[in-house]
Amino acid sequence: MSTLVRYERDGAAARLILDSPHNRNALSTALVEQLHDGLTRASADHGVRAVILGHTGGTFCAGADLSEAADRDPTDLAADRARELTRLLRRILELRLPVIAAIDGHVRAGGLGLVGACDIAVAGSSSTFALTEARIGVAPSIISLTLLPKMTARAAGRYFVTGEKFGATEAADIGLVTVATNDVASTVADLTSAIAQASPQGLAASKALTTSALIDDFERRAEKLTQESAALFVSAEAREGMMAFLEKRSPNWIA
Repeated sequence: MSTLVRYERDGAAARLILDSPHNRNALSTALVEQLHDGLTRASADHGVRAVILGHTGGTFCAGADLSEAADRDPTDLAADRARELTRLLRRILELRLPVIAAIDGHVRAGGLGLVGACDIAVAGSSSTFALTEARIGVAPSIISLTLLPKMTARAAGRYFVTGEKFGATEAADIGLVTVATNDVASTVADLTSAIAQASPQGLAASKALTTSALIDDFERRAEKLTQESAALFVSAEAREGMMAFLEKRSPNWIA
């Protein structure tokens, strides 16, 4: 199996680098499993105080890998993919180490869910974001669990339905990212240096205070949203939307 997530130790930080630029670091089954492996390795790596989630190429994460959807039975894929994403987001929230998203590129759809799950998100000035699910006949169902607590209500009400692109400054203004900066590497280094001064116990307990409400929400709503996501994914509209995307044409609901 090819390496889609690289693990690097950088002082007190473990870097997990999404390295699948051929599909814009889309959330394929293999990439998600390698992310889990990286999080497990970081947790066991003595001296690690933070995880930095970075990327190669011009896209941080493009969301679901729609090319996989074309190769598998849609009913089976829908349920599996929804549960994969739910498990990954919850894993980041429950990790005892703080996770920093280092974004210097574009983020789309499910990729925003990763950003929402991270404790700190740093975005370069050229980064762009868009929730494009409605344009292919689905919805940001699972990722709403990590996005709605972070984004302002007005921003969510707009970007969930319009699919518009917005930049790093706007993302910071609405709470999606922590810092918009011209120097992602320097900003992340400063944050990691500050985190490295904390004890493992102090970090874990402090992070838990900030994630407990989100984890409680997962307990209450994740299964219902997983089922809703799967049902949308196998609908006729979603199938048309995904095929239109892959074929680079407009879906049939656009005149």
